[in-house]
Amino acid sequence: MKRISWLTLLMLLLALALVACGGSGDTEPEADTGDTDTAAETDTDAAEEADTSEEAAAELTCDDAIGCVEVAAGDPIIIASALVITGPNESLGLDSQHGVEIAIEQRGEIAGHAVELQAEDEGCSAEGGQTAGQKIASNPNIVGVIGTSCSGAGVPMSQIVCAEGIAMISPSNTAPVLTDPASRQSCYFRTAHNDKVQGRAMAEYVFNELGLTKAAAIHDGDPYTEGLASVFRDSFIELGGEVVAFEAEAADATNVEPLLTSIAAAGPEIIYYPVFIPLGSLITKTAKEIDGLEGVVLAAADGVQSPDFIEASGDAAAGMYVSGPDLGFGNDIYTTFLETYQTNYGSEPTAPFHAHAYDATMMLMNAIESVAQVGADGSMLIGRQALLDAIGSTSGMEGITGTITCDANGDCADPKIAVSQVQDGAFSSVWSYEP
Repeated sequence: MKRISWLTLLMLLLALALVACGGSGDTEPEADTGDTDTAAETDTDAAEEADTSEEAAAELTCDDAIGCVEVAAGDPIIIASALVITGPNESLGLDSQHGVEIAIEQRGEIAGHAVELQAEDEGCSAEGGQTAGQKIASNPNIVGVIGTSCSGAGVPMSQIVCAEGIAMISPSNTAPVLTDPASRQSCYFRTAHNDKVQGRAMAEYVFNELGLTKAAAIHDGDPYTEGLASVFRDSFIELGGEVVAFEAEAADATNVEPLLTSIAAAGPEIIYYPVFIPLGSLITKTAKEIDGLEGVVLAAADGVQSPDFIEASGDAAAGMYVSGPDLGFGNDIYTTFLETYQTNYGSEPTAPFHAHAYDATMMLMNAIESVAQVGADGSMLIGRQALLDAIGSTSGMEGITGTITCDANGDCADPKIAVSQVQDGAFSSVWSYEP
């Protein structure tokens, strides 16, 4: 019995040793490394992130009457320009394009979002305005557009982009029809003067300063040219003058001798032709060759206010008058602008609406910043109607061109007009007008 007991004891000890060494083949339980806690923390973080996303989504609810532009976190805010940047009138729009670019550069960003520019060419024509407008309207990410250069392009474009609720601010459209309550599109604004002011200014200069009482006027049927010529005619008659001829000529005319011969027979003392560069230079050169127009004063408007016109007209332009915006800005904003312009483009601006383009772009970006909803994740909603309301409410904005305040019809300019004379191959201001 004693031997058996010892044997039994030995076997028990051996079994215990095997168990202690894992010899049973059973899987050893994994040690507790705290992974359960980490998983719980991850779940909590995910829940918190979901809550944050839900809060951001709730925060960026679009309740705008005509919809919102959605800008994802990290994406740029897209605005467009639609200016004449190619062709015979390109000099009128290139300076404006540069004004837009400088404004964007100086602004930098809006609520952490860069501002990206989509540039379109409106060609200074109704067809070009329609094409550019369709391109802009087809992009739902475009918040607003700076343009057009030419009123003839602005009329169809405003109809197209306004149908999509896209804000439009023109730096150089001056035709009265664009802000006439009967025809204005609700999304349309401008920082350029209304030709109701420019036409009156030229009439007063001719009648009161030059002492001339018989005038003729020429337009090409474009909303800008016909509108301005009409205001000049009506104002001149109101002042006591006589308009002996009021004629239309095609913008692409190649022979204006019959037109000018007919006008000469009417005996004007001055011919006012607010047209664009190609037709303007043709009239200027041809007028010097027409019997009966010797000594007749020639005058045009801001549609030709470019060195390209003087070059195209040659010596025939010497001594003629041109009406347009008063460019005697002389403020600190303009000083900085000119320095940047020179640095970026290696020259100074030569056409009249570069400053108006800068102001228009700043006005648009100010309005975007004022209405944008920004989510916790950096995303953004820009209400289209809210933006239009903000632009229309612009008041007392100090720009290069003066103090900008929009009226109920979208006229926002501080409308100062200057009459310049071509002297020594350049436009030299000789008279200023402020209504």
